[in-house]
Amino acid sequence: MEGLSVGSVLLTGCDGGLGLGLLKGLLEQPSPPRHLFAACLDPQGKAINEVALGCPNIVVLPLDVTDPNSIKAAVRKVREEVGSAGLNLLINNVGTTRRSTLATETAENMTLVYTTNTIGPLQTSQAFLPLLKEAAEAKRQQGMSCSRAAIINISSILGSIEAAKAWEERQDVCYRCSKAALNMLTKCLALEYGSSGILCVSVDPGCVTPPLGQGTQGPVTEEESVRGVLRLLAQLSATSNGTFWDWRGQSLPW
Repeated sequence: MEGLSVGSVLLTGCDGGLGLGLLKGLLEQPSPPRHLFAACLDPQGKAINEVALGCPNIVVLPLDVTDPNSIKAAVRKVREEVGSAGLNLLINNVGTTRRSTLATETAENMTLVYTTNTIGPLQTSQAFLPLLKEAAEAKRQQGMSCSRAAIINISSILGSIEAAKAWEERQDVCYRCSKAALNMLTKCLALEYGSSGILCVSVDPGCVTPPLGQGTQGPVTEEESVRGVLRLLAQLSATSNGTFWDWRGQSLPW
């Protein structure tokens, strides 16, 4: 398979977990991005800097998606690097949760999780829109794709209202509601930005198995998830705009 070929990518949540896995996966593509912005809360972190070492195409970027000033600073840095070519692909991967049941859920949990999982991607997408539009315009002869200009929101099947999966195993109301709202945000972005040639899609990476010694096991390994997500991104087109997919390339219900 040809793989995902994209000039510039901004990936949030690169401090560890899936974000770090996706970063490694992008580096391993047959044609890695020329500009790969690894956004994280701690740009001095050991894990992210080990990956970035010896990779001149990686720019480790401090970014707190809940802080508008941090987002503005990130936009300025990206613009310095990409110039008039714009930003091809924004992957809103950063996320958080608080374990809870319907009986124990709190306003504090709801606010914290919603701020990161839903408002964060909204603010980040708004701020990077001019750079995404520039990338879309630079490749206006091409159809919609992640290579041209796209926003990918990393969501979850737990945010699907129709599927309402795994209630008995994991209620986590704050997380479910934040991802359901993120999915609506994806649809709103698609409706508004699609006319500018920007593809907007939600992706469920699966319940990823954490590194050894870090909690319960999920049904999909990080490597499988990363391969699947990147394979999917390479295949998305105009007909995918405003839709919801999983890491296996299967369409999901809202």
